[in-house]
Amino acid sequence: MTELYERISTGIDGSHRIRGELIGREAEMGQVATALAAARSGRGGAVFVTGEPGIGKTRLAAEAVAAAAGAGMVTAQGRAGTMGPVVPYRPLVEALLLLSRAGLLPDPDELGRYGPVLTHLLTGTRGTAAGAASPLMVAETVLRLVAVVGRQRGCLLVLDDLHEADAGTLAIVEYLLDNIGPQPALLLLVAGREPCAATELAARARQRGAAAVLDLRPLSRTDVHLLVATELGTAPAEAGPELVHRAVTFGAGIPFLVKELVHDLTGRAPGDERMPSVPAAVADSVRRRAERIGPLGVEFLNMAALFGTRFPLPVLQHATGCDHGELSAILRAGLASCLIVPDASSTQWYAFRHQLAAEALLGDLGPGERAGYARRAARALADLHPGLPGIWCAQAAELHGHTGDTQEAIRLYCEAAGRAMTEGTVERAVALLTRAHRLVDAATAPELHATVLEQLLDAVACSARFDQVPALVAGLEALGGDHEVPAGRRAGLHARLAHIATLRGQPAEALRHLDVARWLLGSRPAPAHAARVDLAAAHVELSRFAPDRLSTAAGFARRAADAAGHADLPAVACEALLMLGQLTWERDEPTAMAHLTRACALAHAHRLPVLRVSAEVYLARIAARHDGLPDRVEQARQEALRMGAAPLAHETGFVLALDQVRRCEFEAARDRIRAGAADAERLGLGRALSLLRLAEAVRCAHQGRRAEMQEALEELAPLIDDAPGVRSMAYGLARAFCSLLEERHDAAEQEFAQALAYDAENPATGEFGKHGVILLLGVLAGRMGRRHHADVAEAGVSGSRWNRQFVGLAHAVLLGREGRSGEATAAARAALEAAELYPMARHLCLRLVAQSAYADGWGAPADWLREAEEYFHGAGLQAVAGACRALLRGMGAPVRQRRTGTDQVPPGLRRFGITVREFEVARLLAERIGNKDIAGLLHISPRTVEKHVASLLQKTGHPNRSAFASAARDLVTGAGATVPV
Repeated sequence: MTELYERISTGIDGSHRIRGELIGREAEMGQVATALAAARSGRGGAVFVTGEPGIGKTRLAAEAVAAAAGAGMVTAQGRAGTMGPVVPYRPLVEALLLLSRAGLLPDPDELGRYGPVLTHLLTGTRGTAAGAASPLMVAETVLRLVAVVGRQRGCLLVLDDLHEADAGTLAIVEYLLDNIGPQPALLLLVAGREPCAATELAARARQRGAAAVLDLRPLSRTDVHLLVATELGTAPAEAGPELVHRAVTFGAGIPFLVKELVHDLTGRAPGDERMPSVPAAVADSVRRRAERIGPLGVEFLNMAALFGTRFPLPVLQHATGCDHGELSAILRAGLASCLIVPDASSTQWYAFRHQLAAEALLGDLGPGERAGYARRAARALADLHPGLPGIWCAQAAELHGHTGDTQEAIRLYCEAAGRAMTEGTVERAVALLTRAHRLVDAATAPELHATVLEQLLDAVACSARFDQVPALVAGLEALGGDHEVPAGRRAGLHARLAHIATLRGQPAEALRHLDVARWLLGSRPAPAHAARVDLAAAHVELSRFAPDRLSTAAGFARRAADAAGHADLPAVACEALLMLGQLTWERDEPTAMAHLTRACALAHAHRLPVLRVSAEVYLARIAARHDGLPDRVEQARQEALRMGAAPLAHETGFVLALDQVRRCEFEAARDRIRAGAADAERLGLGRALSLLRLAEAVRCAHQGRRAEMQEALEELAPLIDDAPGVRSMAYGLARAFCSLLEERHDAAEQEFAQALAYDAENPATGEFGKHGVILLLGVLAGRMGRRHHADVAEAGVSGSRWNRQFVGLAHAVLLGREGRSGEATAAARAALEAAELYPMARHLCLRLVAQSAYADGWGAPADWLREAEEYFHGAGLQAVAGACRALLRGMGAPVRQRRTGTDQVPPGLRRFGITVREFEVARLLAERIGNKDIAGLLHISPRTVEKHVASLLQKTGHPNRSAFASAARDLVTGAGATVPV
């Protein structure tokens, strides 16, 4: 394949096209080339090429002829055929006539007593000697002939379609196989794979070493891609991925099918997503092979095609009435024709070799004929599988669709989809309900249409198959006007669309559907309809920007849960309880646990697997908050992925990504975030995408990479207005933490204050520091005291393992200030034990509390600072590492000197002789920060700053600090976060 790609990329004409090379047959062509070389040197041989129809046998033979001709060999070829009367030795005669037309035949006298036999073969005359020639004489004549014509240059004799050859031809081939060795000739013999005399001959020849057999296999996906590009006349990279996907899916790796499909698909309008039509040449091939099986076989295959690509043998046997012997004969013939293959999953099932075969057979049936077959198959299915358990319900629906009984087909599709939802196979439910939706007619069956829409919208919300939404909205609009669908049911449909819009990050669209639902509901709605609309209102409220959005959403969720309980709607009740659990776990964890546990029990009792997994995810998240162990959360997320519950899986992926960031598993977090974000964007999950974009910003911030964090926040910006609560998290989890790692404490304080302000306007459902690091910074700054600590400690979220490190150290600081040094040390020890899982946060805490511990005489501040300095230096966070060293100096403790690192200074400044410390000052100077503030940030005296500023101006030749800042800003601020700030 590498050589083939090189040929594509280095074409003489620069067109990047494959010019005649075989695709995917390099190994086989290599064996043929070796055999040709041997023939040219006088060592004859034979190669059989076998394979299913369309696999490229004749194409390989043509390439062999071209290679032989290119090497100067004599080539001759003939093909057996079944059109018209049987012609004895037809492929041999064709080859001889070809040599005759080329003037390459020797004079008959040169063959001695075999000359008349040659004349007879060429002219068909009936001279006594020639006409009486036995097949053995004919075979020897051909053998002597190829020896003569190939004696100078070697000869290639190609005999194609030997599976259709007469017995005499095969007898001659067998003789040639046994005697070709000493001759300067190669026999290339082409035959199908179906059992016949030719394939038996090939097997015997291989067993005794008289011939090699090349059984051609389907092309790989890569090879199909190259073949598509060849047919289009483009480079592989320019072949559309959708076209390649369809060629791979429907072409089954068979070159003939792939080429026909490409020609068919390239003639379509852009965006045409319909099933590929069956190209005429493909349909022709399928039809001919099916007819060879006989009338009963055609009937069997036509009925099998009604089931799709796989079909059940017992049902078809029952429907056709054939006995076991007849069934075995049909299967043998079908296998021989390469139309069908055994199904790997069960001996009771077979499958069509490729989907186009089933489509071609169905296309040949008229409406009446198709309906008749379908009715017989449906009756057989009902007889053999009463109640239509398992997969049979969907199979019966498909058959009733073929009969024209759309009402029954829709009913069965809905029943099968309901079973799929209870089994946790959401994607299958969507597929089944989509088929039902295509069949239903709102004008003639409005109630049935409403039922299909209800089920399909619920499945779409679970699976994120939002590509279905436009058709569903159109279907809902068709239920308006005079159709007999109660307003309450239509309100429920709009409520479902409102929920889907919130998942897509479209709050305005969600509110529009909710307003319509409320208008349809009227003033005195039935509990069943009110519950659905209240649940949607809770989702919409969470997507709005309002200070009371969480409490208002909780109110709607409680109303929905109560109404659903009265109306016996377990799914709606379960969803409402899940929402209540999420909305209360920050302030009242026991109540949240009660809601979630009740939801889990309801889901178990009523076989609602997606809702059960949702409850398990939330319960696992609460457990993980305490012990810091996310394994249960990941297990529940994997279960959600297996079911196809994409929104739940992706939002849980955000939680796990944040946990990985906090553990400093940055590469694993990056991979999770990028894969999740790409998938969420593809699916149109706007809410999940905004969370994952936020997680990327947090990941960069927790490594002190400000420039990368800013890029991530810029990618988040277009989504942030449709994602309430994310703005406060962006300030608290990303910007402020990055500022702390840069020792820009004033900036961090302002960013945390901004996060709190945004949270007051639009409360966040996720933690951003309000119950942890903000308290610690407030206590250290003296703005917060015992009352604030008590208020935070009462909130359930403050007990999370992440927050316990900050809350516990804030408690230690307060104890130290109260003179309770022993208790302060014990409190700090407990907090730091909780912090063991979070290396960056733990060492940041050590740096933050060390000065207070030193001043109040508790803990081990010097040891803490040494540990923190070592960690931050190793992490490349030099600003906070430098702060640790400065604090150690202030305590009179020995400090490890780290004055190396001139590589951190940009080359443009290093050429002026600027030192590392001068560069630290230069970065702040470029930001137009005053000397006093620079001194505070770098923990040096203002006088020292003045000296560094003077040195910078002198070395760079700038007249004043303003001129230096203007000239050097881009250079010094582009150095990245590895340089102290």
